Amino acid sequence: MQKIKLDLPVLLPANGDCEPCAERLLDTLRRRDGVYDAHLDRSNGRTARLCLHYDPARVTAVAVEQHARDAGATVQQRYRHRELVIAGMDCADCALKLERGVGQLDGVLQATVNFTAGKMWVEYDTDAVDQGVIAGRVQRLGYRVQEPANAAAAVAPASTFVRFLTGHPRDVSTLLAGLLLLLAGVLTLGGAAGWLVNGIIVLATVTGGWFVARRGLNVLWINRELDMNFLMTVAAVGALVIGELWEAALVMFLFSLGETLEAYTMDRARQSIRSLLNLAPATATRLTGCMDCEEHLGQDGYSGGICPFCAQQETRVPVADLAVGDIILVKAGERIAMDGVVIAGSSAVNQASVTGESVPVDKALGGELFAGTLNGSGALEVRVTRLAADNTISRLIHLVEQAQAQKAPTQRWVDRFARIYTPTVVLGAILIALGPPLLAAQPFWNLPDGTHGWLYRALTMLVIACPCALVISTPVSIVSAISRAAKQGILIKGGASLETAGRLRVIAFDKTGTLTQGSPALTDVVLDPNAGITSDALLGLAAAVESRSEHPLAQAVVTAATERGLSVTPALNVQALSGRGARGLVNGESVLVGNVALFAEQGQALPSGLAQAVADLEAAGKTVMLVGRVPGPVLGLLAVADTVRPDAREALAGLKRAGITLTVMLTGDNERTARAIAEQAGVDEFRANLMPAQKVAALEALLAQHGSVAMVGDGVNDAPALARASVGVAMGGAGSDQALETADVVLLADDLRKLPALVTLSRRAWHIVRQNIAFSLGIKVVFMALALLGAATLWMAVFADMGASLIVIFNGMRLLRRATNEWDADVSSA
Repeated sequence: MQKIKLDLPVLLPANGDCEPCAERLLDTLRRRDGVYDAHLDRSNGRTARLCLHYDPARVTAVAVEQHARDAGATVQQRYRHRELVIAGMDCADCALKLERGVGQLDGVLQATVNFTAGKMWVEYDTDAVDQGVIAGRVQRLGYRVQEPANAAAAVAPASTFVRFLTGHPRDVSTLLAGLLLLLAGVLTLGGAAGWLVNGIIVLATVTGGWFVARRGLNVLWINRELDMNFLMTVAAVGALVIGELWEAALVMFLFSLGETLEAYTMDRARQSIRSLLNLAPATATRLTGCMDCEEHLGQDGYSGGICPFCAQQETRVPVADLAVGDIILVKAGERIAMDGVVIAGSSAVNQASVTGESVPVDKALGGELFAGTLNGSGALEVRVTRLAADNTISRLIHLVEQAQAQKAPTQRWVDRFARIYTPTVVLGAILIALGPPLLAAQPFWNLPDGTHGWLYRALTMLVIACPCALVISTPVSIVSAISRAAKQGILIKGGASLETAGRLRVIAFDKTGTLTQGSPALTDVVLDPNAGITSDALLGLAAAVESRSEHPLAQAVVTAATERGLSVTPALNVQALSGRGARGLVNGESVLVGNVALFAEQGQALPSGLAQAVADLEAAGKTVMLVGRVPGPVLGLLAVADTVRPDAREALAGLKRAGITLTVMLTGDNERTARAIAEQAGVDEFRANLMPAQKVAALEALLAQHGSVAMVGDGVNDAPALARASVGVAMGGAGSDQALETADVVLLADDLRKLPALVTLSRRAWHIVRQNIAFSLGIKVVFMALALLGAATLWMAVFADMGASLIVIFNGMRLLRRATNEWDADVSSA
């Protein structure tokens, strides 16, 4: 028995992340003669591998691999996955109807609508259905699938409401209905014949309600369920039947106008994140060298390939034509077209569009660059590291749209409530229409004196049954908050994470690389007053001994000497003394650098002044290295520590202002070091001497005590703790695939000061969500009471319902308009 492993993305390049497709492939391979087992192996990380166990006596490895490739091609050809851009999706409740309507098609295996992004993801079996049938079902339900070219053009929203209004057939009919109503009003004031005015009013009703009625009837026929369009149609037809022509026309016109306004505002909200696509240029300047240059063959050993003597040629090409490894030129003041690394030149790059950093970042040889960021005054030659479709901007947009599709617990509750609310109110409307007339001899029709009959009141109840404002109250706030956070360099991966972050009172921090710089640095130089040596001379001696060591403490000493401009000549005959220090010859003298124990072994006692300095520095959590000659006295000491980030104390103070009551540091360092770092950073409590598994246990104890706890780390070595926390926050994830994939929230810049912004934004978002839900339910209760009393008219109910929808949309979109410096304000101002 032998086995062979193949990368799953190679076999299923378009379907590799689809678990059902992977299982279909496994089922096919298990039936192959000579193959005993087929399963997925994920032990090598994120990329799954297909592991096939086979009998070499019955089938060769080449045949098994070929069969796997053929089976993968068959699965991929049959089972398709498509992301469709849907035009006209303006209501969250209607989007759910679309999802169910498409999902009922034979051959559609899964249909998921992302209302906030205006997209639908479909998995289907091409043996049973094709994309044309799916697009036809979408159109029958009142929407349309945009072609890729049109979808790309739609990235820029309509510049004015009038242009938006005239760009969609449904909205044009709404405009015509409004003009017809205006004409009817003018004719009425002018004393025109009643039949003419009534005819125009009926025409206005049909014009304004054509698309509404068609969508409502199709949803009823296809989904077997009532939607708001059908309810509005019934209300308008009922108003016509009882002779309330103006009411019928106003119902249809106001409802259609409200739908148009909702579509326009949601379109602008969606573009707030899609507009990031405009940041990355469509073209780039590619540098290509002269190949196999005949003019210089043989010169200085040149035998072919890229000519080192000819100047590189500059060619402007579409970014889609660039490959990984290509060299591009970014001129001063240009936007960077592709992700890459600097191979020549230096400049300051404004990365605010990706990481939210307000200060340009210096980039030189080896510096990482992100597409969409703005180059400063220097020219850069950049080696491309990612394709255009996979660059940082594209990945962020994809992740943000995925996040917007994930429903928060509050939103799921609203959806469940809406599914019960609408049929309940419809049943109530039927009882209201029939109950009082049958049981109490109350008027069914309207009375001549203007008193509303119970049929009219029931029709008003139907209008009130529309849950539009309630259903849209949560997603519009979520999409606004997530979009705003993304523009500030904070990637929040879903409404659930946003909601949980809004309830936080406790945050735990990893120490190394999160609260501290992550690498040791020289902090103190202390001399023996009797040694007759300067600080630079002492540092130079230590750097000479440590210059060829890779130990982090040695590198800290050498870096400090370099930063001071000292000329360091490496010591001779360097001997590493494991765990204690090092010895070497500097200018013919033996120099010893190491800990107190090493000098004690050499019989070198510490002067009293240095002994006290050692005790004080070690109490502060620093590592002390003594420097001396052998034989000879101790000359002085160097203290090294992993220093606290400059922004740590400010960030933790901001968290206190944002409502965080407890901050805790989790570290593997000893208690003395942990206490010193905690005091410097301003952390309330710390847990020391923790192994990785113990960090998870400490986090679970905090969760048991406080309910919700966030964990902040680098997203790599503290991944278990991030996964266990209520919200896992990874630092500096703009260039890290692992951080982008694993954490609930990613701070794209390596800046702790984004944390107060995250907490404050999350609190404000859920404050607004609660406002919207309370307002939506309150307006329903008020108008139900007015309808039962006969005081509400149909057009008033429509106006209130659509007005409430627009109010909650605009209230949620307030999160988009907040200035950056407002996020540190007190949350009560929301």
